[in-house]
Amino acid sequence: MTLIDGKATAAQIKAEIAEEVKQIVETGGKRPHLAAILVGHDGGSETYVRNKVLACEACGFKSTLLRFEDTISEEELLAEVDKLNKDEDVDGFIVQLPLPRHISEQKVIESIDFRKDVDGFHPINVGRMAIGLPCYISATPKGILELLRRYHVETSGKKCVILGRSNIVGKPMAQLMMQKQYGDATVTVCHSRSRDLKKECREADIIIAAIGQPDFVTADMVKEGATVIDVGTTRVPDATKKNGFRLNGDVKFDEVAPKCAYITPVPGGVGPMTICMLMKNTLSAGKKEFYR
Repeated sequence: MTLIDGKATAAQIKAEIAEEVKQIVETGGKRPHLAAILVGHDGGSETYVRNKVLACEACGFKSTLLRFEDTISEEELLAEVDKLNKDEDVDGFIVQLPLPRHISEQKVIESIDFRKDVDGFHPINVGRMAIGLPCYISATPKGILELLRRYHVETSGKKCVILGRSNIVGKPMAQLMMQKQYGDATVTVCHSRSRDLKKECREADIIIAAIGQPDFVTADMVKEGATVIDVGTTRVPDATKKNGFRLNGDVKFDEVAPKCAYITPVPGGVGPMTICMLMKNTLSAGKKEFYR
């Protein structure tokens, strides 16, 4: 069994990005600039945005954080998005989700200039991704592809089962894993209404679990020699931890790992790759790699 170390891989990629940025700046090019909008004081969002700022520093990017209280109106937030759309120094930006209930997340996502949408959530980027055109691919699916590539996990012609059908992970992951230029795999998407889900999983060479249920994938669902990618990050109470909880994946790691050829841990697997891939998208934005 090989443990897929997302933390080490992300550190390596950030070092590669930093070296490229250094060369860009030394030859007179523009330092990539990532901006982020944070609304309110959600604990998870605060941590995530702070980690993005630190990642920008590690990669040699310029970063800007715009903070607003959760009393901001939808109209005011859309005006702030418009300012970033028009700011020529900003290469890419994100609006951290979730947003307060009185603001339409979809409306905000659609208001972002797709050429600066480094989260890859705008319908134009989602559509281009679906038909295999160059675009910003959302960070978690992109990170999973990068882990599979860097660990030389064979995907072409393999059976891949994806647990979950969210717009952020499940659906884009299925699109990418079936495309010839990425996964080139035979893909099955399972969800809460799927029949004989265990049978589907037992036939899979690769399982990507993004269902949001701790310890959902058990040893009897995994065949010998499978690759298991655990996207789940649920906070579960743990009295032994200083903060009173631990992050738990969708896979019952201790019993599943011995059967696997490759497996990601939680934490330290897919998670660190998500911010790292946002950095890769920002570098692409700075280089005008997809859109000019």
